[in-house]
Amino acid sequence: MFIVKYRKIFFIISIITIALSFYAIATKGFNAGIDFKGGSIIEVSYDKRPDIETLTTALNTAGFEGARIQMAGENDVMIKTRALSEVDRQNLTSTLAFKDLKMEEKKFSSIGPTVGAELRVKAWYAIILVILGIVIFIAYAFRHVSEPISSWKYGMITTATLLHDIIVPAGVFVWLGKEVDTLFIVALLSIMGVSVHDTIVVFDRIRENLRLRISSDFATTVGMSLRQTFTRSINTSLTVMLVLATLFFFGPASTKDFSLILWIGIGIGTYSSVFIASPLLVVLEKWQSKR
Repeated sequence: MFIVKYRKIFFIISIITIALSFYAIATKGFNAGIDFKGGSIIEVSYDKRPDIETLTTALNTAGFEGARIQMAGENDVMIKTRALSEVDRQNLTSTLAFKDLKMEEKKFSSIGPTVGAELRVKAWYAIILVILGIVIFIAYAFRHVSEPISSWKYGMITTATLLHDIIVPAGVFVWLGKEVDTLFIVALLSIMGVSVHDTIVVFDRIRENLRLRISSDFATTVGMSLRQTFTRSINTSLTVMLVLATLFFFGPASTKDFSLILWIGIGIGTYSSVFIASPLLVVLEKWQSKR
């Protein structure tokens, strides 16, 4: 299949995207939300919601520069800002209470920097544990596969593609200046789950074709396995991406960033499962043969 034949092209594309993602992360850094750095969030509702320019001007004038304004629903507004004292909170509430507009405070919450740092550490633990769990599962599921590639190498390649699948969406998010919060971590974990599913589908077909001995050439076996699973993988991912695109354009503002990173991640995950993971098996097999 052309994917195996032209694998070097797909490897170069991935290397370039990973390099650009690392460059964006190194130069711009993550825009941590209040979940990770601490801060306050207030949600208010209006009978007639003012536009975002009016809100921005009022907040800047009152000393709340840099506050993030997010529209929610038809009449709600969510404001994320620095950690506020009780006096600051009252000042913020009065700033949002415009004349001739009826305003109701629906929710106020505050997260301290210590709690934010703890959440950040737990987020890293969650990602690492998920990757380790996936590697162990794949190594166990493919334990009877030893020729021409050992089972643990299937797990190693899956780990490489998972890192690819979370680094690239993270780099895009940083480049877009999006806020990184707990929903961002949930999205990354979801991306890994979808990506490893696609990878296992292809790997399982390779395992089955190896058992059936459809070809003495490993590259041919991988190519035929990809041909047999290609349509299923693409159609499944496109269906999910269509739903996420609908959620992004027509869903509430609070879910736009979440649906965006999922859309990017699932697209990247499908690409890596089809165009990277299986061709890497061929590269390993050829490298072993030369040795």
